[in-house]
Amino acid sequence: MKKDFRADQVAVSILVFIAIAGLLVFILQDIWVEYTPWSEVKEHISNDEVESVQVDGDVIRIFLKTDSGEGKILESVYIPDDETFFPLLDKHKVAFSSVPSSGCEKGSSWFFTLLIIAFLAYIILRPQQGSATNTSMNKSSASLANESESLTKFKDVAGIDEAIEELEELVDFLTSPQKFTLLGGKIPKGVLLVGPPGTGKTLLAKAVAGEANVPFFHCSGSDFVEIYVGVGAARVRDLFQKAKDKAPCIIFIDEIDAIGKTRGRNNFGGNEEREQTLNQLLVAMDGFDSQKGVILMAATNRPDALDQALLRPGRFDRQISVDRPDLKGREEILRVHARSIKLDPKLELKIVARMTAGFSGADLANALNEAALLAGRRNKSYIALGEIEEAIERTIAGLKKKNRRLNEKERRIVAVHEVGHALCAAACPNSDSVQKISIIPRGIAALGYTLQLPDEDRHLYSKQSLLERIIVLFGGRAAEEIIFSEITTGASDDIQKASSIARQMVKRYGMSDNIGAICFEEQQESYGYGGAVQTGFSQDTNEKLDGEIKQILNDSHTYARKVIDTNQELLQEMAARLLEIET
Repeated sequence: MKKDFRADQVAVSILVFIAIAGLLVFILQDIWVEYTPWSEVKEHISNDEVESVQVDGDVIRIFLKTDSGEGKILESVYIPDDETFFPLLDKHKVAFSSVPSSGCEKGSSWFFTLLIIAFLAYIILRPQQGSATNTSMNKSSASLANESESLTKFKDVAGIDEAIEELEELVDFLTSPQKFTLLGGKIPKGVLLVGPPGTGKTLLAKAVAGEANVPFFHCSGSDFVEIYVGVGAARVRDLFQKAKDKAPCIIFIDEIDAIGKTRGRNNFGGNEEREQTLNQLLVAMDGFDSQKGVILMAATNRPDALDQALLRPGRFDRQISVDRPDLKGREEILRVHARSIKLDPKLELKIVARMTAGFSGADLANALNEAALLAGRRNKSYIALGEIEEAIERTIAGLKKKNRRLNEKERRIVAVHEVGHALCAAACPNSDSVQKISIIPRGIAALGYTLQLPDEDRHLYSKQSLLERIIVLFGGRAAEEIIFSEITTGASDDIQKASSIARQMVKRYGMSDNIGAICFEEQQESYGYGGAVQTGFSQDTNEKLDGEIKQILNDSHTYARKVIDTNQELLQEMAARLLEIET
């Protein structure tokens, strides 16, 4: 802050100096002029040495005659009481003229000049005054939860029972701290919620505050980010002071990675303000007394980007993982959201939970909301399984593109392509079961899709299951090659996904017999503006890795062609049927 303010002080000082110097020149200009005595002026006129005379206010200018023809100019103070002056001019035939006084014009010009300089100084100083003296800018924008938000309880959170069990201890800390302090225990200062977006981290923090019935300050990491150096640190101080005044209470900072990123990287970009804010946060976490019951909670989906000083014991004492829900968790989340919507009484939420593998809590809420909108559009009195299935498809594959018309040849290619995926999936025992095949365009680029849903949640994938996923991805390409004896761009996304899986199998999972159980995953190291990829292996090894990846892809493609070639008749029948009903 001092560095930026000093530069503007220099600029304003220069402007003020110029203004004062100009004003002095205007005021003192009469002192610096050497005036000729009035008697000498009359003598020059009497000797016929004057060409002309000009009166300008109180000053008279005398233009003398010279042999070269260039008039020498003398100045004197005009004495209007001299009655002999004008007859003397007429006698010696001296030209006389007068001009309006310019003193007022000069004063006006200098007045407007000073006004412009003052305006420029105000424009330059205004931002610095805002950052240095405006107390409202230094205030934290953290909002205190209203009454409806404070009513959130653990019963409103489902699907993450392990995280709830961890946080129930925090409620005990806030409501009955003496149970722990009598034993010499210390209340945790900070709790970091880590997990993918939409898994309920913010909802968990609100539930803790609701269960403990304490004030809940909510803000985002970006609320502390400001272009003026020092403002972020001032906001951190203000936030913790508010929390101390309201203790016991909870401070919740969402997306803390906005200010908590590792220091020392990309310093060429000028991250001084962010680092000062982080330093102030670290000091504030060390400074406040945990016995007063102020607990800092934060959430992030990028824990690897956080500075290690934040994660050490004494600051964020606990890290709680909030992952995507499993089958049972999804069913519980659906039951919570089903309280506020009208579902078909015959609908089993367990079926919906099986259809939504990999969905987060926010995804499930969005799917049910989409289903409610569809049912309302169709003038139904309740939400049936059909609306939920369509909402899930919309979430996975995107909206239907009714205006995207394909010609008959393209429709047949898409139908053959999608049936090829389905046949390969049926031929692979470890593959997810096919639920639906459609040639209705969806999303941005999908001309058709084959929907596969797992029968159960999976946390480990065997080598064979990954190979079968690649085979299924190549099924569409293989069908096009065999039926039409040509290839199209329709398999571009499939090839990209298959290549990514094969690359991870070889470089990350150690699933290559020829390479062995060695991790060759590339790491991105960033310094300054640029970045460098650290491979950690030789060019020869890189060629072997590429060869092994290519071998996996070629073998999978060959197997997919074999499946399609064996079931050509079935493929033709299914494709013809798909062209008729589209889904």
